[in-house]
Amino acid sequence: MSVKKDASGRRSVQVEVEVQGTPEQVWQAIASGPGISSWFVPTKLDGRVGGSIACDFGGGMVSEATIIEWQPPHRLVAEDKMEPQGSGPPLATEWTVEAKRGGTCIVRVVHSLFASTDDWDGQLESTESGWPGYFRVLRYYLEHHAGATATSFVLMASAADGAPEIWNTLSHALGAPAPRVGQEVRVEAPGGAAIAGTVQAIDHLPHGHGVMLVLHEPAPGIVLASAMDWMGMRMATLQAYFYGPRAGAAAAQQGRWQEWLLGLFPPPAEAPPAP
Repeated sequence: MSVKKDASGRRSVQVEVEVQGTPEQVWQAIASGPGISSWFVPTKLDGRVGGSIACDFGGGMVSEATIIEWQPPHRLVAEDKMEPQGSGPPLATEWTVEAKRGGTCIVRVVHSLFASTDDWDGQLESTESGWPGYFRVLRYYLEHHAGATATSFVLMASAADGAPEIWNTLSHALGAPAPRVGQEVRVEAPGGAAIAGTVQAIDHLPHGHGVMLVLHEPAPGIVLASAMDWMGMRMATLQAYFYGPRAGAAAAQQGRWQEWLLGLFPPPAEAPPAP
């Protein structure tokens, strides 16, 4: 993966995925709040030029962008600031949907910015490397649950160790210290909450490690569990997506799974107040 650099100073990365569905079905999944929330992170979207896209990554981290082009069902462009704290150059994100024969579409994402130095290249590359995992969820959603009722949540816990150590703790807690595709996994949280499913994919990336589970308990869906060390943030995350009639009840267990995660990675004790 690499950043493309133009003579004009434009720097960009591009990722794409082929998914099942008509342009209208795919557009609903990538350009509406409920659609995006069903495979990415909980999102609010005001679909129009001048509208906004607000993505909630958990832990108080909300990324908000302004829509500057809106051409359903094929193209939208949104613009925000590169992190940290929106101090970087404007980042444009272009989404396009291209219909293919056989009832599929290509979803293409291009992130671009203008800069005279390489200072932001690392963040562009890490953004690029993060999409394939979410695209697997998008493909699964469109293939098996397009248009179904969906609920999701994102949980995280900070850690002092690096990604390998975080992953060691998390993968053992999942009952899969050396996960393999096709492996059956079942995990219980405090209060009797449980998830059970099959390992669908495993990721080992420069900034972390993760696993994707396809669930059959407590509802059809997906869980992404990961360990990350990115931009000074060291954390374990648990993202869940539930589909169908049991989705709401499954997502209502969010608090118990946060308790489970914090049990693995307890927050540091607060220092006593000064006398």
